[in-house]
Amino acid sequence: MRLILICLLFSTQLIAQQYYTNKGKVSFFSEAPIENISAINQDVSAIVDSQTGGFAFRLKIEDFTFPNSLMQEHFNESYLESEKYPLSTFTGVIDNFSDLDLSVMQNLVVNGSLSMHGISKDAQMKATAQMINDELHISSTFDVALEDYDIDIPKIMMYKIAEVIQVVVDMKLQNRTDE
Repeated sequence: MRLILICLLFSTQLIAQQYYTNKGKVSFFSEAPIENISAINQDVSAIVDSQTGGFAFRLKIEDFTFPNSLMQEHFNESYLESEKYPLSTFTGVIDNFSDLDLSVMQNLVVNGSLSMHGISKDAQMKATAQMINDELHISSTFDVALEDYDIDIPKIMMYKIAEVIQVVVDMKLQNRTDE
């Protein structure tokens, strides 16, 4: 039921949005004593409502690509269980968005909810935004604790997978009137 509501919110907001992309990027990095792990998803859908400061992005877990196929298989099957939990979403509001002068880089705070692995948690992202060549560029780096989302890492793997993962968001959103 919650997924249906998120989808409805996302789809109705998409119609009313001024800035959007379906080629946003979200990557993550895990630094651990034995092995560093990184992956990127370059097919992230995102929207920004220029009137309310509403910001949302949605990605398919299985769209993350890794340096090797075994990492990708373990990530999808053993840890994120992408067949059972196929999507991750963030929905929030950019504080004071309508007051920002985006002709220069601005520091932002985005308060919202991050959902993954079947769990939603309040989240706050510190980000930067700037309008460059009619595109709204939004970037953020934040940490996600795996235990907050009930992502179990076997003890034997703790030297290979960090308990806290660094997430990087990079969006270049286009004005809807530019279609």
